[in-house]
Amino acid sequence: MTLAHPYFLFLLVLLVPYILWYVLKQNDAEASLTVSSTDVFRYAPQSYKLYLLHVPFLLRVLTFVMIVLVLCRPQTSNSWSNRSIEGIDIMLAVDVSTSMLAEDLRPNRLEAAKKVATEFISGRPNDNIGLTIFAGESFTQCPMTTDHAVLINLFESIQGDIAQRGLISDGTAIGMGLANAISRLKDSKAKSKVIILLTDGSNNAGDISPLTAAEIAKSFGIRVYTIGVGTNGTARYPMRVGGRTEYLNIPVEIDTKTLASIANATDGEFYRATNNDKLREVYQEIDKLEKTKMHVKQYSKRYEAYFPFALIAALSMLLELLLRETILKKLP
Repeated sequence: MTLAHPYFLFLLVLLVPYILWYVLKQNDAEASLTVSSTDVFRYAPQSYKLYLLHVPFLLRVLTFVMIVLVLCRPQTSNSWSNRSIEGIDIMLAVDVSTSMLAEDLRPNRLEAAKKVATEFISGRPNDNIGLTIFAGESFTQCPMTTDHAVLINLFESIQGDIAQRGLISDGTAIGMGLANAISRLKDSKAKSKVIILLTDGSNNAGDISPLTAAEIAKSFGIRVYTIGVGTNGTARYPMRVGGRTEYLNIPVEIDTKTLASIANATDGEFYRATNNDKLREVYQEIDKLEKTKMHVKQYSKRYEAYFPFALIAALSMLLELLLRETILKKLP
């Protein structure tokens, strides 16, 4: 909180002579009576009004202080501020094809990937991070942003049946997913630009081959970390048959050679995540990436904050008047 007119605080100096005047005035303010001895009054009960005698004075001082603070116009800051932070630009490219519903990771591949990626995002608050999803085609779910609450919300809204419901064509267009992520990073000025590509299959759709997309990424100085997710052998896959769900064991077919080639071509790394713990370890390894400085502009909205002080001044003034006209009323 800041004061728009702090020079009004000098008015508080007026309280010093006022307090001195009040203390000195007490000696002559009350009528006196000369008696030979006060012993007879020693054990006389004292009225509660005696303890309230100086309350009106204290309330008047409080009122004056609050009025001075109102005149100073307390308010929140209102300015743009630039600050330098450490971070990198990252695009997540996540496979959302129907095969990601396989349950060799718990509860399934897609949900496991969402959970671990969300932890990764939360652990890098200073990074610009965006999200691309792909199956038989690709689109950007969230452009790069430092507002990770929005990013995580959009990430968690992705459902495993997105391809089954026809919102995106089914298949695995690794090249298209990679190219879409590259389009978001190519104009970045960050020293370190990274794509984390996660898939559970082989490229079987799209107009751009994965290796061609890798060469494009390399030309823009983008490193690609590829993750092949899924156990070895077969995986338990849910399939709707006649209104009920049956489970089949389907072979796990991950094109590890292509994923490794993409990573090697861009100076990245290829990882295999065969279970939830291994997937978390992969993201922890990627979390050790180098960082670079970014400039972030922040805005703080102004609002007048005098109302609480004005309210206290009004209440204390009212309470003083009530005390003086009721309990502590003096007769002439």
